[in-house]
Amino acid sequence: MNNKVMNDKPAFGTKEWASRNENLIKGCGHDCKYCYAKSMTIRHKHNTKENWSNESVNQAKLKKGFRKYDGRIMFPSSHDITPAHLYDCMTFLNHILKAGNQVLVVSKPHLICIKAICDTFIPYKGQILFRFTIGSADSNILKFWEPNAPDFDERLESLKYAFNAGYQTSVSCEPMLDDKVDDVVNQVSPYVTETIWIGKPNKLNERLSMNGFKNDQAVMGSARSLMEFFSDEYVLDLYERYKDNPKIMWKDSIKKVLTKVRGNGNLPANTQNPDILTV
Repeated sequence: MNNKVMNDKPAFGTKEWASRNENLIKGCGHDCKYCYAKSMTIRHKHNTKENWSNESVNQAKLKKGFRKYDGRIMFPSSHDITPAHLYDCMTFLNHILKAGNQVLVVSKPHLICIKAICDTFIPYKGQILFRFTIGSADSNILKFWEPNAPDFDERLESLKYAFNAGYQTSVSCEPMLDDKVDDVVNQVSPYVTETIWIGKPNKLNERLSMNGFKNDQAVMGSARSLMEFFSDEYVLDLYERYKDNPKIMWKDSIKKVLTKVRGNGNLPANTQNPDILTV
């Protein structure tokens, strides 16, 4: 943790985790219902909801060289690393690592992909931090919100594999997809070397509507039920349970509740960002 500094400036979204984002693929086969990247690309008419799950590789970017950047690079941030394009993602990741960059690899992980990355990039082990998104320990809930992503068991096995291979590991429980985040925290904690980030779903109704679910009563009803879980009282209770756990970090959606209740000058230490690197 010696090369990490507390960041006094408020950071939001991906900037809470890294100073730079890199992506290689347009679209994402996981096709998560709440996906922010899907909603943004539809809003700006760069893609359609019908075509989003058809992944296409930016071949020009794949062939470009890469230089060393300050801070940590998040890869990917608007798609995932799926078996269909594993080789391309590993080629691109190799370019980033060979240039000497620190990389945050973010994924709803497929075990075959994580095994390949861990086994291939042993010489760069010190430059890689994995962050696996696990919003629920209930695979049925994951299947509903993230229909083509791996189930809980596969994500947990991926975490264990990276941990046992000696890599730095972390977990994102954002978005929380039920009110049983304790189930995730308890099961992943033994295999996390760094942090477990907790956050509420962001702009859920807006993103679901943009992604084609505005008139889907089942989806929108589930969204209402989900958001009802995350009252200020629930968030404060969650904070009290984990405020002394050094692995737990709070995303900006949780910070907003704490700020409202406590005021800007009284945010606890684990609302600050340890992921922005100094060089």
